[in-house]
Amino acid sequence: QVQLVESGGGLVQPGGSLRLSCAASGIIFKIYDMGWYRQAPGKQRELVASITRGIMTNYADSVKGRFTISRDNAKNTVYLQMNSLKPDDTAVYYCNARFSGAEFWGQGTQVTVSS
Repeated sequence: QVQLVESGGGLVQPGGSLRLSCAASGIIFKIYDMGWYRQAPGKQRELVASITRGIMTNYADSVKGRFTISRDNAKNTVYLQMNSLKPDDTAVYYCNARFSGAEFWGQGTQVTVSS
């Protein structure tokens, strides 16, 4: 079965860093476009960053210069390095995989930025 498992979330102070990981199984990982989305309470889910199978990247304006998405196809894993975290980054972060009309989601990992 298809499975996307996020990890690396937690509580961090403003200005701190976290690295999220998403390990995929059940898909041919290298051909999938991957993305990180987040959803804060009372807000819509939004795209944070994406990386295509051709390693083109895209970022939300709010995270440009602070977050970096990367992938390791040998490990079937996509990462989100988050630096200079702000309280507004607090959300549940979800891993997404998409290819040819198929789309899969992870369960999410909580990121809380607070002093």
